[in-house]
Amino acid sequence: MSREVIVIKLGTAVITDEEGNIDNSIVKKVAAEIARLYQQYDIVLVSSGAVGSGKKFIREYKGSLSERKAAAAVGNPILIQLYHKHLQQHGITVAQALCERVHFSNRKQFLQLKQTFATFWENNILPVVNENDLVSNVEIKFSDNDELATLIAIGFDASTLILCTSAGGLLDDQKKVIRHIEKVDAAVLQFVKTEKSGLGLGGMISKLTFTRLAISLGITVIICGLKGTQPLSDALKGKNGSWFEPRKSNLRARQKWLASGSVTLGTIHVDKGAAKALAGRKSLLTIGIKSADGQFVSGEVIQLMDEDGEILGVAKTRLDAAQIMQQLNAKSVIAAHADDIVLF
Repeated sequence: MSREVIVIKLGTAVITDEEGNIDNSIVKKVAAEIARLYQQYDIVLVSSGAVGSGKKFIREYKGSLSERKAAAAVGNPILIQLYHKHLQQHGITVAQALCERVHFSNRKQFLQLKQTFATFWENNILPVVNENDLVSNVEIKFSDNDELATLIAIGFDASTLILCTSAGGLLDDQKKVIRHIEKVDAAVLQFVKTEKSGLGLGGMISKLTFTRLAISLGITVIICGLKGTQPLSDALKGKNGSWFEPRKSNLRARQKWLASGSVTLGTIHVDKGAAKALAGRKSLLTIGIKSADGQFVSGEVIQLMDEDGEILGVAKTRLDAAQIMQQLNAKSVIAAHADDIVLF
């Protein structure tokens, strides 16, 4: 990638009114902002709002899985049409990119995805990304668009991830935006309210979960609102929203791809000895595993968790879940090689 990559995620509540209809003035403002930033950066726009836009076309909508899928299928073209209308005025064409988890978990497909996006940028085309809700399986779908945006940011080696929310940033107990945050820890999490918007799936907990992952891999994260004339530009200058400081990361591209599968179908719980060995860049042996959750198979990326419930990182396994459970007491059996492990 010749230019810095920025991933911008718009939450449902920030671009819709109370009925779930897309706010045309917000999209127009975002389009103008993206046009300015596109002169300097390669941009991926992850936009929620498809379900909110389409659900009014579903009779007696109650929010079941099939109804959400149908609403998203109706709402996505509406959303794309609106972005196209406003961005073409700035000479930018819009491409709809519907992603599934397999596009991240399969390296060959992921590299094809990156190549396609590079072609978009070379031709002044903005990829507008959403999940392919129509065919995505409930067990392997993205938890929400915060996750999708984060995985794109990690996999595409983005410099910055901007998560736009109606809250305008992380608020302290006085309801004021906390401008600069160095670490997502207990002191920060105490400010989080557990409610989410009535229109979207995510909330601040979701945003901070993925923020923690992104900054651990060297990506600046900004959680901000869309008030003001140039909210995205102001956010990049540290004048809008909450700025989360990234840690230095020396991961190679393949390791970042591994990390982009960090929220996975499976979890391996390791003991203290294994956690120490992993920190020393050793391979994970089955004898250091306490248990394995999920129905993952050999070659899939799973997350590693210590005895305190902290996520240590991710690994591409050499064994499936059943094989691991059968060999917990076996010596010298490698569950994941050191080269296939990324620690956060």
